[in-house]
Amino acid sequence: MARPRKTEPKVPVALSQGKLLAKSLKLNSSWVSVITIVVLGSFLISPDVEAFLNQRRQIAEMEESIRQAREQVEQMQAERDRWQDPVYIRSQARDRLYYVLPGEVSYLVMDSSGMDFSDTSGTVGAYLAERRRGDEISTEIVAANDNWVDSLLESFLRAAVEQPEEEAE
Repeated sequence: MARPRKTEPKVPVALSQGKLLAKSLKLNSSWVSVITIVVLGSFLISPDVEAFLNQRRQIAEMEESIRQAREQVEQMQAERDRWQDPVYIRSQARDRLYYVLPGEVSYLVMDSSGMDFSDTSGTVGAYLAERRRGDEISTEIVAANDNWVDSLLESFLRAAVEQPEEEAE
């Protein structure tokens, strides 16, 4: 009679990750060929996909530039239409060229901090700087003694003829 074998209780043993993966996948030749085809296909298609995406990006950029150009054309047409209106032309002349209607008085306030009063070159600018350096500030409105047309003509002639004096250092 055969002796009954004494069996030891089975203790579960942890399988390593590789063995567990190999056991669960049971790779055979058909799976290997499918995986190879998928990997090879992705390498072959990737340049075409990249070219497609670049072309889509370029198309989007071109569409954006076309949209901006159309907006600019619309703005230019609106500006052109405004310049056809005599009231707009009159308002622009008043704002830009300081034109006034007959009977109106126009006042132009200038910021003196932006003017350079340190000019000593002997030209018209130096002369005007010397005239403006006065300590006395007028609080009353005084009519101009000079004709502005003559002053403008004199300014042009002096600027054309005069030479700045050389500064000795």
